[in-house]
Parts: sequence; structure tokens; C-alpha cells
Amino acid sequence: MNPLAPPSPLLLAHLDALVAASRAGPLLDLACGRGRHALAVAARGARVVAIDRSRDFLDELARRARQAGLPVDGLRTDLETPHGIPVRTGSCGGILVFRFLYRPLARAIAAALRPGGLLLYETFTREQAELEGGPSNPAFLLDPGELPTLFPSLEILEHWEGRTPEDRPSALARLVARRPD
Repeated sequence: MNPLAPPSPLLLAHLDALVAASRAGPLLDLACGRGRHALAVAARGARVVAIDRSRDFLDELARRARQAGLPVDGLRTDLETPHGIPVRTGSCGGILVFRFLYRPLARAIAAALRPGGLLLYETFTREQAELEGGPSNPAFLLDPGELPTLFPSLEILEHWEGRTPEDRPSALARLVARRPD
């Protein structure tokens, strides 16, 4: 197994709130990849449903979770279809989306949250096309200020856009939002 990158600073800053939110329903990690975020919140005791279309990534995540004794369930599905998210409306305590963008899914993401549920969303902005790595297809890059507008029914708690300070920076938008009670 390849080593995992560390979790996003956005996730680390909101770990306690996510764990609390998970008491109301599972956390979903959408397009979870190898599961760096799912494993981080599960290590704090949150029940996580990790969704991805890659069987290989989900198999790797399942091995890591089993070895560590963590409560992570993998679900293989393609989120870029008209079917949306395979969960009941209002059933999730929180939703994590990192480095994935499929705009038609925004309404389903908001609907899947329980009242009071948290959304953490971080993905690339158009500025990323000028940098090394990450997507260059405009369909996978946010316009300036776009991320909060994708979730009009949610209360925006935090929003940030800019370049990260690493040696190889990324141009990102970060959002923390909650579904009103």
C-alpha cells in the first residue's frame, strides 16, 4: 500500500465538530480516493461511509481500516451520474468532499445532510490551471467565489480561496457549511 498524504488542514481544524456531527448520522466521504480523510475521522470514533468509483481504492481503504480497527464502510458508485448519492435524504451527520467537483451533485449533497449536519468541501479553483498538478479541465475547476453559491440552502460558516503555502502550492476553495435546523 502506498503511504497516504496527510489530511487536509481544513479537516484537521474541524475534526471535533465532525465527530460531534457523526453522533446524528454517519459521515460521508464522497470521492474518497484512498481514504485519507475517512480514516482520519474514523480514528476519532466517527462512523464513516466512504464512496468512490475505484474498486482498487476502496479495497485499499478497507484493508487500512480493518488493520486499524476503524469503522469505515466502503461503497462503490460513480457519483457523476444522474442517480446522485445512494443515501436517504437527511440521513448524514456530515459530508466530506475533497478535490472533487461535479456541480450537479451539489443539491443532493445538501439534501443528504441532517438538520445541523456539516459539510466540509475543498477543491480546486481555475487558478490551479496555472500551477503544476491537479486538474486543468475547466469542468473540474471552480470560478472565483463559486463554491458557496452551489449550496444556497446551507448556512455558510467559513469560506476561503487562495493558494496553499506548500512548496508545491494548490489553488483551492474551502467551505464549511451546515444545514439549518
